[in-house]
Amino acid sequence: MRFVFAVIGMICLSSTLWAVQPDEILADSALEARAREISKDLRCLVCQNESIDDSNASLARDLRLLVRERLVEGDSNDEVKAFIVARYGEFALLKPTKTGANAVLWWSGPFLAIIAVFTAGLYIRRRSKSFEPPVDALSDAEKERLNDILSKD
Repeated sequence: MRFVFAVIGMICLSSTLWAVQPDEILADSALEARAREISKDLRCLVCQNESIDDSNASLARDLRLLVRERLVEGDSNDEVKAFIVARYGEFALLKPTKTGANAVLWWSGPFLAIIAVFTAGLYIRRRSKSFEPPVDALSDAEKERLNDILSKD
């Protein structure tokens, strides 16, 4: 019984459950489904790691209303996203595009990893080549002198 109350309590206290307010929901279920789909791809500019569909911030609410307003005006999903990006920048997208300036960010990680592996390989190769086998430290004359010194004791 405690488990049931715990689950009900977690659901009631969950902030994402109550993010989209009833007054925001469109009467047309097809438009509402499109609005939810678009909202899941847009970042809350306050929370920064949540979609506007999951956020309780007032700016997220304004963005949800803006998305629904654009859909009612007849914009396509891509046009709505383009409008939001034009207004707030690509930061508003949870999954930024892989073109333009973002391409540098997307490809810099793998590029730097390749450079690191190449540099490590060169370092190991140079180290193995610079290793010189030990040479005899004493000549025959030095060994004979050392034996004379040790035998005097």
